Amino acid sequence: MAELSIKLLGILLGVLARTLMPYLRKVKQGKVKKFWNGYWIQALASLALVIVTTLLIFPQFNVAKPGVGVEASVKLFCLAFGFGFGCNSIIAEAAKWTEKGKTK
Repeated sequence: MAELSIKLLGILLGVLARTLMPYLRKVKQGKVKKFWNGYWIQALASLALVIVTTLLIFPQFNVAKPGVGVEASVKLFCLAFGFGFGCNSIIAEAAKWTEKGKTK
């Protein structure tokens, strides 16, 4: 149960980090003033996709002697964080490509 919690927390924080970083950058640059709802939609879609794929992939993922105790937990968290961050990046990039095809 602890491993699942660490995985889900890592994924959640990875997705949130990837969602908030572009927003904070745009706020600093003065390009946006409020949080666009599309950020939440993108984050929720990423979170759903990543949780499903994680539950399918992680049980098959075998790390030889990942460590014990805290070390193993930190490695698992980092792996889940990177997985959530990366999947959200792929979805964000795909959304940008589809926006470029639209006419204004």
